[in-house]
Amino acid sequence: MSDATLHSITQDPDDFAVQIADSIESFIVATTEVAKGDEPDSAVPFLLLELSQLLLAGGRLGAHEDIVPDERYEPDTGPDVDVDELRERFAVLLDPVDVFSEVFDPYEPRKAPIPSRISDNLADIVTDLRHGLAHYRAGRTTEALWWWQFSYFSNWGPTASATLRALQSLVAHVRLDQPLAELDGLDTDEDLTEDDLAEEAGRVMAREIAGPLGLRPVKR
Repeated sequence: MSDATLHSITQDPDDFAVQIADSIESFIVATTEVAKGDEPDSAVPFLLLELSQLLLAGGRLGAHEDIVPDERYEPDTGPDVDVDELRERFAVLLDPVDVFSEVFDPYEPRKAPIPSRISDNLADIVTDLRHGLAHYRAGRTTEALWWWQFSYFSNWGPTASATLRALQSLVAHVRLDQPLAELDGLDTDEDLTEDDLAEEAGRVMAREIAGPLGLRPVKR
């Protein structure tokens, strides 16, 4: 895509930049609404859907040729919007399934799983996306696409993928009526080994979280 095309900020729905920006803004709006907790019964299904759609936009950015900004140094967008309230709302909304275990790099051999929080991940993703959106709204389309592409590889892409996997696993456990491994005692600030994770894990029946999160087992 030529630089002239990147700077052509029309509202043509077929424009690559417009489509990416629309997907990102849609995710931010939808995620913020879910965090309000007005419909807690549908929180997990909505987040699963929204992250899936966001990663489609991320895949398009990842498959695109390298986007190079006009300026050597990134223009200042001002302070990033505080996402602590969003983080805290999700922590409450998703308790007791907020903490999950992930492998940071699947290509790094014998790497122990690390504890993560869905609430932390969602807040971090929104922070990255808003940063690029600030460039886009200021008319710096190339800069916005560069940032979204760069941070897709370096941060929000892996974070969104891990979070999507956790949500998909949660839904699968509940829908298939399979017990979940409990991570309530797991502290994301601790550096725990795989054996520690196994020792922490208890047994939580899916029915204990199915109702509050709007999920139902598959009928047999």
